[in-house]
Amino acid sequence: MRYLLTGRQMKAVDRYTIGQIGIPSLVLMERAALAVAEEVMRHSGKKEHIWVACGTGNNGADGIAAARMMFLKGYDVLVLLAGNPERGTAEYHQQLKIAQELGINMAEFKDFIPGRCDVLVDAVFGVGLDREIGGEYRELLELLNNRRPRFTVAVDIPSGIHSDTGRIMGIAVKADVTVTFGWQKLGTCLYPGKEYSGRVVIDDIGFPEKSLEQVSPQSFTYEEEDRKRVPIRPAYSNKGSFGKVLIIAGSEGMSGAAYLSASAAYAMGAGLVKVFTVEANRGILQQQLPEAIIECYDPKAVMGGAQSFKEQAGKALEWADLAVLGPGIGQDDYVPFLVEFVLSHAYVPIILDADGLNAVAGKPELTGYFTENIIITPHLGEMSRLTGKSIGEIRENLHETAAEYSGKYGITCVLKDAVTVVGLKDGRVYYNSSGNSSMAKAGSGDVLTGIIAGLLGLGMEESEAAALGVYLHGCAGDRVRREKGQHSLLARDLVEAIRQSGVI
Repeated sequence: MRYLLTGRQMKAVDRYTIGQIGIPSLVLMERAALAVAEEVMRHSGKKEHIWVACGTGNNGADGIAAARMMFLKGYDVLVLLAGNPERGTAEYHQQLKIAQELGINMAEFKDFIPGRCDVLVDAVFGVGLDREIGGEYRELLELLNNRRPRFTVAVDIPSGIHSDTGRIMGIAVKADVTVTFGWQKLGTCLYPGKEYSGRVVIDDIGFPEKSLEQVSPQSFTYEEEDRKRVPIRPAYSNKGSFGKVLIIAGSEGMSGAAYLSASAAYAMGAGLVKVFTVEANRGILQQQLPEAIIECYDPKAVMGGAQSFKEQAGKALEWADLAVLGPGIGQDDYVPFLVEFVLSHAYVPIILDADGLNAVAGKPELTGYFTENIIITPHLGEMSRLTGKSIGEIRENLHETAAEYSGKYGITCVLKDAVTVVGLKDGRVYYNSSGNSSMAKAGSGDVLTGIIAGLLGLGMEESEAAALGVYLHGCAGDRVRREKGQHSLLARDLVEAIRQSGVI
């Protein structure tokens, strides 16, 4: 697990490290500059023309120091200065004086006649940018983008990207690699900032862990080692030891959603899976997934509130250790009654997905049945229907939307997008770092629901299962893309990838 920091949090860490701990700013800066210089030199030749574009803040000072290190190694470096030097930080002026004493080639942007740029170091803006870029700085970034360098390294965060939201502040530089310091910034995890950041290298320049405690970060992501969080299956156990999963899914002509969720739950380790569906799906599911128990209900009995349905569904819920509600159940008139019965009679964790969420959106009073053992898994359209917010508003505020909805009802909210964000019950927010665009296929969400169900069956707590399930789902997608390319993935390939040892 690694923490993700906002720009304000990172500035607080910086101030505490320098002011309270006593590590000099220039010591941190030299280490940061060395990390940048080494990354640039790994990708550059001494005969290439390297531009280091610098603003007047400490980000620019980092850039000047990195330019000096490359210059002393014999690289062809040009430092391009922009902004009013009178507004420069003390560190900026100190690095500038050192560069002048050494005779490093420098130019003021306002007097600059552009030449060839093979490699660019972007050190114009850091994590403090909170306004739209205009004037001289906009002209500079336009020039840098138009030069189309072969390779670009951003210092801490690409210039023009908001450090908290990943939003482009009017214009931004697109990097191949971003060298960031201490901890990764939120803006490099969310689109479009994630795309503009390229590969993110997190360099430890000397911030002590104690400084992180001062900001109590609430955002985090998982990485390779977190696959070990999947509970180990004890040797002395049986099928009942790993969860009885009830999957209420599928409608006539929509057996696929039930199949994908059920097969993913089994692949993730669930001991027993029962699919509660309509009669039309019995034969198909028994053939596709003979390991599952198939139990069918009559939609007319649901609609009419028949005692026979209440007894049947009640017994199914009593049998289950957890339930999945919604994949492929459709939007017929009986569906809201089905959803209401399950929400009001289940005393086990529930993963509410797809058409189950649409039923709640159409009948908001159903949220009155929400308890802390609920996990919802909406995509942006479903979240829009649940909240009344536009898709655009949600997309620009994924963190706030997931955290707000989670906090309002005390549930876990898995908000699915290109970067899925999970609002946890304890107020923390998980940002997913795995997965890719090849997973944007029908059925992918059903597989995710099954994976989370499998983790719940293994005994994980709801929020933890949701976050880890999202990560493993993305890992499966990354594996499939490596093996089959970016276009050919099918949802069932994700299930197969989960079964393979490279995922868990």
